[in-house]
Amino acid sequence: MDIDQMIGKFYNRLKKADIAGTEGKVAVQFNLTGKITGVFYIEILNGNVSVMPYEYIDHDAIVSGSMTNLEKMFTGKLVPQVAIAEGKIKVEGNVDKVMLLAELMK
Repeated sequence: MDIDQMIGKFYNRLKKADIAGTEGKVAVQFNLTGKITGVFYIEILNGNVSVMPYEYIDHDAIVSGSMTNLEKMFTGKLVPQVAIAEGKIKVEGNVDKVMLLAELMK
């Protein structure tokens, strides 16, 4: 899988999610590390979902990790708290927004 496929997969998953109860803005930038590198962001704002292959200046959090670990976290195969504790992903900023996003992606 490449970064464009991952972006499409995450967008499709979030498009199907019930984001009606999500208040305010959720903006998380992802920095891919490992074999496949790159950057993308996920934003939920006013009931609209955006997943784009760019940096997000006004982010709530930045998550860094391998594509494999991020995908596992967002499919429920890796518990976000465990991934953070074991150093499989690194979160800078608002961890609650990352957890909310992880919950929406399941």
